[in-house]
Amino acid sequence: MLDSIESFGDLMNAIWGVFISIGLNDIVDIIILSFIIFHAMKLIRETRAMQLVQGVILLVIFYLLATLFELQTIRFLLRIIFQWGVLAIVILFQPELRRIIEKLGRTKITDLSFIPISDNGNDDEIWTPAINAICEAAQNLSATCTGALIICERKTRLGEQIDTGTILDCTPSAAVFGNIFYPNTPLHDGAVIMRDGKILAAGCFLPKPQKEELIAKQLGSRHRAAIGMSENSDAIVVVVSEETGTISVAENGELTRGFSKESLAKLLRKSLIPEAQSGSNTNNIAGRVISRWKKQ
Repeated sequence: MLDSIESFGDLMNAIWGVFISIGLNDIVDIIILSFIIFHAMKLIRETRAMQLVQGVILLVIFYLLATLFELQTIRFLLRIIFQWGVLAIVILFQPELRRIIEKLGRTKITDLSFIPISDNGNDDEIWTPAINAICEAAQNLSATCTGALIICERKTRLGEQIDTGTILDCTPSAAVFGNIFYPNTPLHDGAVIMRDGKILAAGCFLPKPQKEELIAKQLGSRHRAAIGMSENSDAIVVVVSEETGTISVAENGELTRGFSKESLAKLLRKSLIPEAQSGSNTNNIAGRVISRWKKQ
């Protein structure tokens, strides 16, 4: 008991000694480093590199656990990954790194701050009106065989594609989609990107699919762009064919065709607000239990 008390006291004395030894230059150093890391994460957040950062953090955690439990083989493999990983990251993410550095060069000092960006938490309230607008617009555009390409952003940020288009940041409606995709208008050829239930940008260019030669030849450029976007992110991409008016959805590199307004709404609700469905089911069950209890 006394040994544990003494060891705890030694630990507290060591911590206190670290705090005492911190000088003004150390505080300035910490503040500057925190400032740089904060804004570096903000820049990375708009690219696919954010998933890479999460993977690196996970590997570091695995390495620490392997060190703690003395798992020599796992430590050896992770050490090799870390040695060659930096070079692999530079090669694989060269376009993203270049864009991040270019964006950093365009950033003004007055735009830098420590104010965090708050994310909207209620997906039900955010996406339900947007889903209704998307489905109504898809039905209207399908009836007139007007081509359309609508991307619903999820966890993977699409800042690279957003930069290629025109920022709108407006509330979605069938009329707005109709104006954007009306033939021969300036934005009708590109894609609409939606974030947090709003139309963020239009006229955006999308990446090509990885295995374009394996895609059916009858599919046009919109469908190919939709497949490419779904391969490079977790976004849900809605496509309306200009030739047949068919409504399709691309997800995880796969294209599913032949949606109606109702089936499209069901898919979008399941993909964009899954918590809302489980919550509504729970509320329904609770309501039934309460009603039966009242009857008894």
